Amino acid sequence: MTYDVIVLGSGPGGYPAAIRASQLGKKVVIVERETLGGICLNWGCIPTKALLKSAQVYEYAKHAANYGIEVKEPKQNFESIISRSRGIAEKMNKGVQFLMRKNKIDVIMGNGKLLSANKLEVTAADGSKQIMEAKNIIIATGARARELPALKLDGKKIVEYRLAMSLPKQPKSMIVVGSGAIGTEFAYFYNSMGTKVTMVEFLPRIVPVEDEDISKELEKSLKKQGISIMTGSEVTKVEMKGDGVNATVKTPSGEVTLEADILLSAVGITANIENIGLEQVGIKTDKGRIIVDSNQQTNIPGVYAIGDCTPHQALAHKASKEGINAAEHLAGKKPDHIDYNNVPGCTYCSPEIASVGYTEQAAREAGFELKIGKFSFMASGKATASGSTEGFVKIIYDAKYGELLGCHMIGNNVTEMIAEVVTARKLETTAHEILNAIHPHPTMSEAVKEATAVAYGEATDI
Repeated sequence: MTYDVIVLGSGPGGYPAAIRASQLGKKVVIVERETLGGICLNWGCIPTKALLKSAQVYEYAKHAANYGIEVKEPKQNFESIISRSRGIAEKMNKGVQFLMRKNKIDVIMGNGKLLSANKLEVTAADGSKQIMEAKNIIIATGARARELPALKLDGKKIVEYRLAMSLPKQPKSMIVVGSGAIGTEFAYFYNSMGTKVTMVEFLPRIVPVEDEDISKELEKSLKKQGISIMTGSEVTKVEMKGDGVNATVKTPSGEVTLEADILLSAVGITANIENIGLEQVGIKTDKGRIIVDSNQQTNIPGVYAIGDCTPHQALAHKASKEGINAAEHLAGKKPDHIDYNNVPGCTYCSPEIASVGYTEQAAREAGFELKIGKFSFMASGKATASGSTEGFVKIIYDAKYGELLGCHMIGNNVTEMIAEVVTARKLETTAHEILNAIHPHPTMSEAVKEATAVAYGEATDI
């Protein structure tokens, strides 16, 4: 079987790469070992947002009286919420199947292994094998949940994100180890459903990749919601006890034991680069990731790698752009290289978090003199009318030239607002343009301009 391009993996990097290559006139095949759409569509980005939306609706219903609406005491149906989430994932999966047919892309199910720079062996579920050839191969094998020695996953009481979103019944208590996006979102969801949640974070603050002010605000909010948070702490041992677990936690003030029905390990990811023929072909890796150049090409000409199996952020939108860039480069075009400091990050708990660019600490360490503005949603008319005044927008500029260095948001719907800043930074926009771009009123997005005005001493609404 001969193609122009073989794409190994069909996640948010793989399937856009395949589609873009097809658009550019290439004969393309996708090899997928599990389900079209990969982790993001089936077990990550999409179904988790469905769960979080259910939690948000439940919270609104419980506080309907705040909006002048009288309702009977709302009740959540955990099984129905899980079912809705899985149904949405299934619907999106069918959408990817349609896109494959629409773009005339072949799909082969099985485990793929590189035999050379242009040959791939695929082993189907029944053990049968076939070999396909292509001028170019794009590796898009993604990643899986990382497993720590003290947190051996058993698929029953010590689980990772896949099982956390499909538990047969709601646990009464849960320990969440790790406070990145995955851990924080599940902590929020289960707490909203009524589960007693304790978060354990090894580093000194939660969501540690975010700006320090964001971490502090989120911790305050989550504690207010009833989530227990232990920072600077490490789970050193987990033992089964009855129908649950006992976790030994080393904290700054000594060792404690936590009891819970379920322990969710959300301590990061491990790239899926084993047993795919990298060593046989001579593809270089470093720290468990495939090394690529600015065009996503490995050290072997014609072989590309994208997404979570490569360095930088493990984010679906970053993988998609890398996939498109790889497809364009192999087709002879000159793709726009990615600025990894302008890739937005979003966490969909409540309040939401969205950020891009330098944190305040990183900007100072880079030698910039700063102008920083912070606008609280307490001063926003739209936020007040919506009953969502929690949070703020923090924006960071270079004091010398007005360069927009970074922006950090926490609050309702901020994940929908961050794209303005990403675009502005891409266009090398300065504070002057943001201040003079008329933002609609009343909107949450006004906070970007208002925070800029604060930074330059021109605020009129705070």
